[in-house]
Amino acid sequence: MNKIVIIALCLLSMAVYGQGFHQNLVEAAIERTHHLVRYDGAYRSIAYPGGDVPADIGVCTDVVIRSYRALGVDLQVLVHEDMKAHFDAYPSNRIWGLTKTDRNIDHRRVPNLQTFLTRHGESLPISQSADDYLPGDLVTWMLPGNLPHIGIVTDQRSASSGRPLIVHNIGAGPQLEDILFSYSITGHYRFEPADE
Repeated sequence: MNKIVIIALCLLSMAVYGQGFHQNLVEAAIERTHHLVRYDGAYRSIAYPGGDVPADIGVCTDVVIRSYRALGVDLQVLVHEDMKAHFDAYPSNRIWGLTKTDRNIDHRRVPNLQTFLTRHGESLPISQSADDYLPGDLVTWMLPGNLPHIGIVTDQRSASSGRPLIVHNIGAGPQLEDILFSYSITGHYRFEPADE
């Protein structure tokens, strides 16, 4: 392989992984806001690997799952394999009374994603400074009624508050909104898959 091809491959790799990975994740998340998605978290059997609920339905976790999948990262597989190997590390038994993994739904549950992100990504400090939340970071909240929620921090900022806008689905399909401090933050993460 000649030197120019090697340099080009290195640059391409840096664009997808490294610093470029999080920008690509932001772009994939923003692209999700162009899809009409009805909020529906009903249990469904889906394929494995690469399984997804129908494209016109989804919940907050599906925004994250689909954004990562656009970059070739299958959270369904990653979460399932980690849960199979370390089931007791996950809250599935404590919260839902489960005794084994379920590859149809495990990756679509915010508490499971929080555990996975803590185990395989960076668990970052929760702060009240908007500047601490970088493009591509994942944030979890607890909504009224004890409902966990997750979204992706973007590189776009609110004209009025200066806060980074978040791509999330809280019921009206994927939206780009200024909600970073609208609810109680329960987690702040950064996840980039390990270079294979």
